[in-house]
Amino acid sequence: MADAARSLLTAVRHALLTHHKALLDSERARYDHDVERVASAGQMLNLVLHDPFFAWLHELSELIVMIDETLDADEPATAADAARLLAQARTLLTPVEAGSGFRGQYFDALQRDPDVVIAHGTAVKVLAGLGSQ
Repeated sequence: MADAARSLLTAVRHALLTHHKALLDSERARYDHDVERVASAGQMLNLVLHDPFFAWLHELSELIVMIDETLDADEPATAADAARLLAQARTLLTPVEAGSGFRGQYFDALQRDPDVVIAHGTAVKVLAGLGSQ
């Protein structure tokens, strides 16, 4: 059971990391255009960590960290852990037009950037393919 939970969480983590990168790239391009050019990777990291422009992405980052912590815990991940985190990922990647926080900003990002739409489709397919394990 622990191996199945670990495999599921690893797949969820990978899908979310890939999607997170697409969102970061999209938001960086928007920041470059609307605010100022990001001159270095260090500046980008500082912006992602501290600038309100990128704060909405923290919820996705925190979910990835929760998965990492579950995978690295002394006790093996259980089927219940994997199911809970998979459900959280599916919920988080469900945009809400009038929503606040991540899901509302995510809706807006999907309207702005076709690359985010493609990344969304890929992530949702991966998460759906994981079934209700």
